[in-house]
Order: sequence, then structure tokens, then C-alpha cells
Amino acid sequence: MATIYDVAKAAGVSPKTVSRVLNGDAPVGKETRKIVEETIRKLGYVPSNAARSMRSNRSGLIGLITGAISLTKETGDPHGLPDLFIVQGIQKEMYDAGKTLMIADTGGYSDSVPGLIRTFLEHRVEGLIYVADRHMKINLDTEVEAVPLMLVNCFDDRGTSSVLPDDRALQRDLVTRLIQCGHKRIGFLTLDTLMEASVLRTKGYRDALSLAGISFDEDLVRIGYEEGKETDSTRLMNSLEKLLKLPKPPTVICCGNDEMALRVYGLLRTRGVKVPEEISIAGFDNYRAIAETLFPPLTTVELPYQAMGRVAARNLLAKIRGDASVEKGPVLVSGPVVWRTSVTALNTVSHLSNGRISK
Repeated sequence: MATIYDVAKAAGVSPKTVSRVLNGDAPVGKETRKIVEETIRKLGYVPSNAARSMRSNRSGLIGLITGAISLTKETGDPHGLPDLFIVQGIQKEMYDAGKTLMIADTGGYSDSVPGLIRTFLEHRVEGLIYVADRHMKINLDTEVEAVPLMLVNCFDDRGTSSVLPDDRALQRDLVTRLIQCGHKRIGFLTLDTLMEASVLRTKGYRDALSLAGISFDEDLVRIGYEEGKETDSTRLMNSLEKLLKLPKPPTVICCGNDEMALRVYGLLRTRGVKVPEEISIAGFDNYRAIAETLFPPLTTVELPYQAMGRVAARNLLAKIRGDASVEKGPVLVSGPVVWRTSVTALNTVSHLSNGRISK
């Protein structure tokens, strides 16, 4: 393999001149530059990035830790996909910035994270990003001081810089839109109440009702999902039944996510209840493989995963440059309500009775 000294000897110049041509850090005559570049191509010389990074303290590498690969199932199940969408957003920003993104998967084991961080630091990464598969509080069980660290879809008690979905605002915006369409009895099938997102979305639901002057009715809010029991429909079925059997049932039901909405569609059809003619349904995520293929297509709100990745990447790059204006606390990112035909306006109907809308 050719070295910089081989290039210098063949071109009839000093190794320092070859270095100047490679790095562009000093003027070199046009003819000399041409000779050196032709010699480099002829000899197939490849500069040592490791040596350059040691001199400049800039490797051009960014380390990213995620569980996206190990959590995504071959069946096409949406679990794990949030990580991938976030990573896509990060990759686009890093590519535009001329950085190389090195990705390590946890294999589903959180205790592997400290070792992965050490490996990245050994490779002289300029910054680190940790991406969680859902909005949650974490403890990486290790402190990173050598390089800037960015958390995405998660936060910690140390106040590490993070980027999070604005779950509260997203749910508020969705419910506000439903209210604008004439819905006042709005059911809510939530995710597990121990989940960070569920707590925030319930607050957003109540925010929208309060802003519209609609009283909160606790009977309209039911748990539709229990952590670790995502394939068990018993909880969801029982919660849906309770909503439909209320003296004044909801005219629309918000679901904790689009996957739950898919299952609600099925449960309603087994009862002979038509969507949206007899009851409207709204989801959360805008997971298009579900939302766009359901009939009718699902009204939902978009979790801005790619946008979160882009914001996280831009903020990390700013921290690497030494920009002190980057917020240390969480940065909240919102997304749009995506309106489809699973929700009907109530300009021609009055209320739902016994699982049916009465005109």
C-alpha cells in the first residue's frame, strides 16, 4: 500500500507538500497540485483518516445507540419502527453535514449500553446519540463527559440534552379538531397509565376539553392497553364495551395509537357498528401501513419521528461546534393532525344511543 512518502518521491515534492494538497490547509502551485493529484491516483494512495483525526481532533464520526434493529419483527409489526424513523432523520442531517453515522444496536439488552458507549469513544466519535423506542425516562448507568450526548425519545434525571415528542400538544390538537367538527362526547382508550406518553396525552385530552368549555367525564376515559399484554384484547374489548354502554355514549373514540384503532375497528365490526356512520374513530401515530390501509382510512395525529431525529442531529452538531445556545433541557417537537374519513362531522346527527348514532 502506497504511503505519503511514496507519493512525494514519485511526484518529486516533499511529504509536506503532499499533505498540503490533501488537506487544503496551505497554498500549493497549480501545476504542482496537478502533479501530486495525478500521482495519488496512479499509486492508489488512500489518506489515513485516523492520523488526520488525531491531528485535528475531528474524526467525522457520530455514534448512535438504538434498539431499532433487534426490536423490529420480521412480521412487519410496528414495534421498533419509531427508532428507525428517528434514525432516518438523524442520518439525513449527518450526511448533509459530512459526518459518518456509526450505529450500534443494543440487542434488546439495556446493560449493553455502557460497553457500546466505551467502544464508540475508543473510535474517537465526536458525539453520541441514544434513541429510545418510546417516550420514557432512562438511566444509562454511565456518565459521558468526553463528547456531547443527545437523548432522543427519552430523558433522564441528569438534565441531559434531549428531544421528545410533544405528546400533550399532539393529543390536545387532535381532540380540538374533533370538537370543531361538533363532537362533545369524546371517548378515550388510553395506553398503559404507567407510560409517560399516556400521562401526557391524557393531560392534552383534558386541555382540549377545558379550552372548549366541555366538562371532563371520567367515564369516557378507559385503559385500552396494558404493558406486556399487547396481544391480549380482553382489556380493550371490556373498555370499549363500557364506553358503548354508557347512558350517553361517545360519538367519537380516540385510541392510544393506530394499532389500537385497528383492533377497535375489528371489535366494532363484530358488533355490527359502522365506522364512521355510527361512531367515529381517531388514532395516534400516523403509522401509515395501518392508517392509510384501513377502511375507512384513519384520522390520526402524526408522531414527528423524522423531525425529532433532524432536530436532535442539528442540536448535537451545534454542541460539537461549541454553540452554547443549545437548550440543555428537553426540546419538544409536535406534528400535524392527519384528517381522513374515519371521523364524521356531526352537522346531521345529534347523539349516539345504544351503540348507534341517532339522527
